[in-house]
Amino acid sequence: MKAFAELYRALDETTRTSVKVAALVRYFRHEKAADAAWAIYLLIGRKPRQVVPSRKLALWAAEAAGLPDWLFEECYHAVGDLAETMALVLPAPLRSSELPLHSWIEERLLPLRGAPETEQRQAMLQAWTELNQQERLVCNKIITGGFRVGVSAQLLTRALAEVAGRDTATVAHRLMGDWEPTAEFYAGLFAEQDAAAQVSRPYPFFLAYPLEDEPATLGPRGDWQAEWKWDGIRAQLVRRAGQSFLWSRGEELVTARYPEIVEAAGRLPDGTVIDGEILPWKDGRVGPFADLQRRIGRKTLGQKLLQEVPAALMAYDVLGHQGVDIREQPLAQRRVLLEELIEKAADPRLLASPVIDSDSWSKLEARRQESRQRHVEGLMIKRQTSPYRVGRQRGDWWKWKVNPFTIDAVLIYAQRGNGKRASLYTDYTFGLWEAGRLIPVAKAYSGLTDEEIRHVDAFVRRHTVEKFGPVRTVKPELVFELAFEGIQRSTRHKSGVAVRFPRILRWRTDKPAAEADRLENLRKMLPAE
Repeated sequence: MKAFAELYRALDETTRTSVKVAALVRYFRHEKAADAAWAIYLLIGRKPRQVVPSRKLALWAAEAAGLPDWLFEECYHAVGDLAETMALVLPAPLRSSELPLHSWIEERLLPLRGAPETEQRQAMLQAWTELNQQERLVCNKIITGGFRVGVSAQLLTRALAEVAGRDTATVAHRLMGDWEPTAEFYAGLFAEQDAAAQVSRPYPFFLAYPLEDEPATLGPRGDWQAEWKWDGIRAQLVRRAGQSFLWSRGEELVTARYPEIVEAAGRLPDGTVIDGEILPWKDGRVGPFADLQRRIGRKTLGQKLLQEVPAALMAYDVLGHQGVDIREQPLAQRRVLLEELIEKAADPRLLASPVIDSDSWSKLEARRQESRQRHVEGLMIKRQTSPYRVGRQRGDWWKWKVNPFTIDAVLIYAQRGNGKRASLYTDYTFGLWEAGRLIPVAKAYSGLTDEEIRHVDAFVRRHTVEKFGPVRTVKPELVFELAFEGIQRSTRHKSGVAVRFPRILRWRTDKPAAEADRLENLRKMLPAE
C-alpha cells in the first residue's frame, strides 16, 4: 500500500506526460506481480464493487475524528471529495502497516462485503489507525469506488510496454476484455506468447481526431474513404470458438443487452472480429439515440422493448479474420473483406457502413450538409492505406462533425465542483425564457477559462437568491452561449426537451438576460417527426 500511495501522489502532482510515465515505469519495475496487477486494474479505470456504503464510512470517520455531523458536512463541502475529507479529518495513525496492496484489497477490504455492520466499522477504524494520510486517501478511494487519477490508458500501456519490452499494441490488446488482477495475469503481459488469450477478448479501439483544417489540406480526395458518423454505441463484435461476444468501447461486455445482434453474429465465420456502432434500427432506418437509451443499463429486456427498439450493428471495419489479426492490413483491403463478410451473412441486423461516393472535397461537403436529416453527426474520413491503430492518434482517421446547435441561455443555478474545483461554483444550470419565466434546459460544466470561472464564482457568491442544499439559485443576469450535439423530446424534463453533450462556448458579456433565447426557439430545433 505504501508504494501504491506514493505512486498515486506522484501521478497526481504533475501534468507532465514524461514524469507520469517515469513514475509508472519505476513502480512496475520494482513491485511484485500481485500488487502490480491490482495497480493496473485500478489505474485503467476498473474498480471493485463498493463493499461499505459511503454514508456509513462518513459517519464512522466523523466519530473517529470527534466531529459533529454538521461540521463534517461543512468539511466535505469545502473539500468536495469524501475520500479526501475522511483522510484529512482522521487523527494521526497509531502504527504503520507494511501490508502489500493486494493483501489490503483481498484480505482486508473485499471480505467486508456482506459482513455485519459492527465488523465493517471495526475493520475500517482499525485500517485508519495503520495508514498515514496519503495511504488513507488511496484506501478510501478504493473502498468508495471513487479511485481516479490523471493517467490515461495510453500512458499506462506505454509504461507497461517499456517495462515488458513489448510493443504498445501487444500490451494494449492483452489489457482488453475480462481479466482478474492476479499475479498470473501480470506475468502474461510479459510472456512471449499470450498463452492466456481469451476467446472473447476484443482489440483496443482506434479513435479519430476532430478535423481542424479544411479537408482539402489532407491531399487528394481519392486517398480517403468517407462514411457517415453514426450516433450510437461504439462496439466490437467478436466471433470465436463458436461463441459471440459484444464489447462496448468502455470495455463492457454488453452481449446480453443486444441478443438480436448476437444471434446475427452466428452467420459470421469463426475467428471474425468486427468494429462498428450499435444503433437503434427499425424498418431500414436509424432511430434517435434516445431510443437506444431505453435499453442501456436494463438488467432484463422484455419482448415489448425488443420489438419497439430493435438494434443493429453498423460495421465499420474488420480486425480479425479466420482467427488472424489483420489490423496491419491497409483499410482499403480490410474494407473489401468487410463487405464480403456482411454480404455473405445476409442479415439485416449486420450492416456495412456505406462509403460515400463523391469525387471532390466540395461535393463531400455538400453531402455533409445532409447529416442532420439522416440522424448522423457528420462524416468520418479515413486514409485508404491506414492500418487499424490503437487509441487516439493523428493522421489517418478524422471526424468531420456538423456544426453544433447553439443557444444563448441564462445562468439560474450553480453548485460547487469536485476535486480541485470543490471550493468553486463550477457546475451550472441554464434556462430559457417562456411566459416571462426562465425554464431549466441544460447543465454544463466545461468551456470557461480559469479566470472566467473565478469571476462567475464571485458573482454566484454575491448574487445568491436562495439555497437548496448545495445548490444556489442566482440572480438571472449572466448569459452564456451553449453548444450541444443533438436534441429530442423528453417527458422527464420541465422544458419538454433534452439536449445532448451541452457545453459552454463563450460568456456573452455583451448580452443582457432579457435578450437570451426563448424556449420556443429551442423547440424549433427538434427534428421533424
